[in-house]
Amino acid sequence: MKAKDLRERTTEHLQELEKSLANDVFQARFKNFTNRLNDTATIRKTRQDLARVKTILTQRADAAIEAAVEEKA
Repeated sequence: MKAKDLRERTTEHLQELEKSLANDVFQARFKNFTNRLNDTATIRKTRQDLARVKTILTQRADAAIEAAVEEKA
């Protein structure tokens, strides 16, 4: 996933995607531990996608807080 594509999605969709990716990371790590994972690179790719989603959500939250502070001033 590219960050550009993620920025076009709604916050609610990103939150659902975050939960899904966190579950995917867990499942991949579990499969790797039990030697059922064929492509170990999927763990890294999924973790990177999860980090991208979390970064965008954090940026949106910070922007919302900053906008609220500017309204009060």
